[in-house]
Amino acid sequence: MSENQRLFHCTPGAVFRVLGNGWLFPTWVVGATRMRKVDEHWPAEGAMLHHSFGTWPLVIDDTTTVLTFVPDQLLLVRAKGWPAGEADVLIEATPAPGGCVVTIYEDAVKGPGTMIPGFLRHPVLRWRNSETLRRLAFIAEGQSGRSTPEAED
Repeated sequence: MSENQRLFHCTPGAVFRVLGNGWLFPTWVVGATRMRKVDEHWPAEGAMLHHSFGTWPLVIDDTTTVLTFVPDQLLLVRAKGWPAGEADVLIEATPAPGGCVVTIYEDAVKGPGTMIPGFLRHPVLRWRNSETLRRLAFIAEGQSGRSTPEAED
């Protein structure tokens, strides 16, 4: 399983306000290009995001489903991205001095992606999720009125 961590200069609540707005999903998830529908009860367990990924005109419609949700602590989803397959993605926020540490874990759980050896799959996921956390930080910190040091450069 790949793992990324980042210090966010905001509270876990600020992070989960972003995660709780399904319409923001394509702004912080690398590869997601548009939203088609967000279930009314998002991010409750069983709720789905109906999104697309890829670059037009090669856009594929798929879904992400909440498996576990603990407000202001964790969100576990099953992200579908066929024909590549499906992945479980866990996002945790832990209070820390100056804000919170957000950790994202991801791994393929179904489909062709599971046939790629971990030593090849995990570095790609870590690279992608490094950018995903960067985008999520910009939004969460920006909405909370705080900015990252790199945003000030």
